[in-house]
Amino acid sequence: MSHTDARRAVEAVWRIESARLVAALTRMVGDVGLAEEFAQDALVSALEKWPEEGVPERPGAWLTTVAKRRILDRWRRDERFQDRMVELGRQIVEHDGRAEFDAVLEEDYGDDLLKLMFVCCHPVLSTEARVALTLRMLGGLTTDEIARAFLVPETTVAQRIVRAKRTLAAKRVPFEVPLGEDRDARLASVLEVVYLVFNEGYTATSGEDLIRPELCEEAMRLGRVLAGLLPGEREVHGLLALMELHASRFRARVAPDGSPVPLADQDRSRWDRMLVTRGMRALMLSLPPDPSQPRGPYALQAAIAAEHARALAYEDTDWTVIAALYLALARETGSPVVELNRAVAVSMARGPEAALEIVDALRDSATLDGYHLLPSVRGDLLERLGRAGEAREEFERAAALTRNERERVLLADRAARVAATGPPTVALGTVVTAKDVREPEDED
Repeated sequence: MSHTDARRAVEAVWRIESARLVAALTRMVGDVGLAEEFAQDALVSALEKWPEEGVPERPGAWLTTVAKRRILDRWRRDERFQDRMVELGRQIVEHDGRAEFDAVLEEDYGDDLLKLMFVCCHPVLSTEARVALTLRMLGGLTTDEIARAFLVPETTVAQRIVRAKRTLAAKRVPFEVPLGEDRDARLASVLEVVYLVFNEGYTATSGEDLIRPELCEEAMRLGRVLAGLLPGEREVHGLLALMELHASRFRARVAPDGSPVPLADQDRSRWDRMLVTRGMRALMLSLPPDPSQPRGPYALQAAIAAEHARALAYEDTDWTVIAALYLALARETGSPVVELNRAVAVSMARGPEAALEIVDALRDSATLDGYHLLPSVRGDLLERLGRAGEAREEFERAAALTRNERERVLLADRAARVAATGPPTVALGTVVTAKDVREPEDED
């Protein structure tokens, strides 16, 4: 095997096995930073040996064995690790009366992967740190790959990850699935991280590209893993449904030149029906058994996306239902961004004048200062009301506020064309999130 082939094989295996390996090692050493260090040692060994020996039949097991040997070597010469081994042996004996070292990696006290998710998304970390650490530990992405995905310096991402590991160690965050109310709060943090990763991929905050598919794909992969580990959590299925349904539009959202395609102009035959089907299936799992029970924020957003998916043509969209769903979401979250999106749905269901009242109330409250979609939506409503001069000013303001080049060009073009006769073909669409970040809805 050539070195190039071996490297490709190692990289592929790492993407598949790294999360499970780091999770198992974290259970052993009690520190996510040290666990990754041992996993990386095993990776280096693979890069050295596989070109000569070939890829083993069970590459994941090979990496695990090498990592275990590294840990044993450290235990033999490090007093702190010797203490940890005594504690680990005590835990194993209490569990089933055995203390074999090899059993440590084979036994599953809950699910290691789920525990690692809860650790990486712990609220003691900043949002940016949680996102970076999750992509590193659970996604197997390199620091450089994370930096390129978010258009930030590699050193910035590296510092976030290092600080996150130190914080987790200093705070003695346990490697466990929390219980009771703490579990609900921590699960919300896990879902938020996956949601933010998908959002950034669906409409990039800055840069030349509207979409970063690799981030969306990673978020969906994590969502599917989470749904498999927590099949009884309705909001997990709601988030997965939301992502699958939005991702189904990828092929239709962007023109060949990279420019955004408005929702009304998208060729719906290009929507991925397999993803739509999967999203609908996940949506059903997100529904409470009693229809009178409230749905969670992710399930509500997924229901909105499902209304778009059900419409075979843009004209078939049931905006009245969508407006009602946004009202429920606004009551659930209290988010001004949700309210902005409700205004868009109201404008399509009842006309722009009714929606403008909602938008002006948001503008007067100054809760969305600096949020480019507020003047963007307001400009759309004003244009439809025939107030061309005011509409142009709003589109120009929105173009100046956005950091995404594709969105800036789209908004600048609308400002230039606002004097054209006749109403626009489509409102900007819905663009909300449950936590005052944009939802990957229809800023298309």
